[in-house]
Amino acid sequence: MDIGWFLATEGGFGLNFDILETNLINLALVIGILVYFGRKFLGNTLSTRKATIEESIRDAERRKQEAASALAEQQQRLALAQDEAQQILANGEQSAARAREAILMQAQADVERLKANAAQDLTSQQERIVRELRQQISAAAVERAEAELPNRLQGDVQTRLVDASIAQLGGDR
Repeated sequence: MDIGWFLATEGGFGLNFDILETNLINLALVIGILVYFGRKFLGNTLSTRKATIEESIRDAERRKQEAASALAEQQQRLALAQDEAQQILANGEQSAARAREAILMQAQADVERLKANAAQDLTSQQERIVRELRQQISAAAVERAEAELPNRLQGDVQTRLVDASIAQLGGDR
């Protein structure tokens, strides 16, 4: 086959190899067809895409505002929690100081009570020892007197002592 067969010279169908002439015509045809058939499709697609983008932007702005309000609320809660923590810490320090003072006062009272008990115990021990010493001295004196009395008392002295004792008791009748 001959290349000439594909080329039509007069009124037929064929290929035209003139680049400048054929590209402009082809380009105009393609743009015309695209504009005619694609206007509605492309317009609908672009308007749908535009609406989707606008909705996404509005949704993003809404979420941004919600996040900002949530952030502000959480920051406020954090500030309240920090204030409460400071207050709890201050109350704890005050309670510890009061407890320390109460413990010191109780310890001082215990020391004073122990001192008083020790002094009382010391006094009672001294009194008991003095009492025991007196009893021992009295017992020793009575023993010694009983031991020496028979030697010193003779008939005449014994009679006078008995008479004097009866007189003191009121037997003088």
